Amino acid sequence: MCSVIRRVKPVQLVQAVTLRLRANTEGSADNRRFRPGVRAGIGPLRATSRSYCSRMALTEGLLFRQLFELESSTYTYLLADTETKEAILIDPVLETIDRDLKLIHELGLNLKVAVNTHCHADHITSTGLMKKRSVGLRSAISKFSGASADIHLSEGDKITFGRHYLTVRETPGHTDGCVALVSGDHSMAFTGDALLIRGCGRTDFQQGSPEKLYESIHQKIFTLPDQCLVYPAHDYLGQTASTVGEERKFNPRLTKSLEEFVKIMNNLNLPKPKKIDTAVPANLVCGVHEV
Repeated sequence: MCSVIRRVKPVQLVQAVTLRLRANTEGSADNRRFRPGVRAGIGPLRATSRSYCSRMALTEGLLFRQLFELESSTYTYLLADTETKEAILIDPVLETIDRDLKLIHELGLNLKVAVNTHCHADHITSTGLMKKRSVGLRSAISKFSGASADIHLSEGDKITFGRHYLTVRETPGHTDGCVALVSGDHSMAFTGDALLIRGCGRTDFQQGSPEKLYESIHQKIFTLPDQCLVYPAHDYLGQTASTVGEERKFNPRLTKSLEEFVKIMNNLNLPKPKKIDTAVPANLVCGVHEV
């Protein structure tokens, strides 16, 4: 897991992201203005319908697909080496296991590792069940997550697939076991629930700490190049990607001082995730349980 892989050069052209959304006519502009991504008294805004998105990777020889799960607004990411066909999957969801495995089969890929960026509270991971249906697949999660997995990740570990790799950066704050996964050429960062697009993960349960989260984002993610693409674990407004430079400049929470950030995070007053009581215990055992 720690072998050194040579870096590859970014290509110049990037295919546009494709996204289909059905217009959401509920709620007014005043409601949406109350808090970014949240309607007053209701909860996060969600796209009512969406197919999965695909985007050409910035790295030569890298296949990349961005996939979406509607109920929890979770992004799952598939990355593969186009020559060796070795692949990894980030944050797979139980409800979309058939879709994900079908795509992997269609593309002729050999799935090596399914990794979770943290122990999720809003959905159940498919990694455990996927291991039963994909020969040789190993699961991975942070060693600080408290969850079982074949690979327990630490700062600086490399998840390799063919000639490519992602490097682990520990980003506690949303949970103790949160990690960001950064491509070898620093062109892409998969930030889990730590850094979202114009937002960040909540800090009011599962070892949450606004102080830790603020430090994690500024030291582990905002130190990446401005042009590094940010791919979060969730988005509720149909946004598919951002950049480190954009978030450093425009994120309404993280452009504040630490003291202001802590005050914001301690006063979000969000309802707890609907599935937390079933998702967390299941995810602690890699999603293998009686559903």
